Amino acid sequence: TTEIYTLSLHDALPISHRWFVVGVAAVLPLVACAVLSLFRDVVANTNAALGLVLIVVGAAATGSRAAGVVAALSGAAWFDFFLTAPFTTFAITDQADVETAVLLVLVGLGVSEIALWGRRQQDRASRERGYLDGVVTAAATVGAGRTSTDTLVERVCGQIVDVLGVDRCRFDTGTDAAMATLHDDATMTYDGRPYDPERLGLPTDCEIAVAARSGGLARGRFLLTAATRVARPSGEQLRVVSALADQVGAALAAPVGDGRPCGRR
Repeated sequence: TTEIYTLSLHDALPISHRWFVVGVAAVLPLVACAVLSLFRDVVANTNAALGLVLIVVGAAATGSRAAGVVAALSGAAWFDFFLTAPFTTFAITDQADVETAVLLVLVGLGVSEIALWGRRQQDRASRERGYLDGVVTAAATVGAGRTSTDTLVERVCGQIVDVLGVDRCRFDTGTDAAMATLHDDATMTYDGRPYDPERLGLPTDCEIAVAARSGGLARGRFLLTAATRVARPSGEQLRVVSALADQVGAALAAPVGDGRPCGRR
């Protein structure tokens, strides 16, 4: 089965490692400011502040907002302590140094958010590529005709579970009306009324039907269960699921091999 759901680095890190990253983000500005204090006469405070911003960017690049925020606040505090007069105190007497410290925090927080935004965009692009790979793989399987219908349905079920984060997916050859239905245009109805799964989450009290269509006719349906947690898929994810289901519909319109769809009743 093609894996088409990805996690950001921050989500993939164990909790203990996340705290380690935050701890490093807090300590690095302290070390940097202590070292820079040895060269106060030759290094301007503005240059030192720019160096601290680089540390903040590095912390934010780990994918942890907490690490970026901690690095920015730590940088401002130790910049004040080591590099502004009176030294080795948290008091600042020079207005220019006050402005630099404040700007360090603001720029650090801003850069942290920009870095996190870039990382989210990268994760989104990775997910989109994975979604496309899943659909292309299913289409290639149908076109090649080398896989039984059971195997194709099982593979697509696994991909749907990965895309939506639901608990279970099964295939049914029936076409009866369902309490919750995902339509081809990625819209959903629940009890006959429009339903927004991205805002409200997928229904947890019933199976969600996704028709497997070919030539405008339903050849069966996937029934999804999302009972143990609330999943809020985007419109993009719902369109991918509809496209995957239609690949199975195409295979059922021209059956490959003598396999029987999984879950057929």
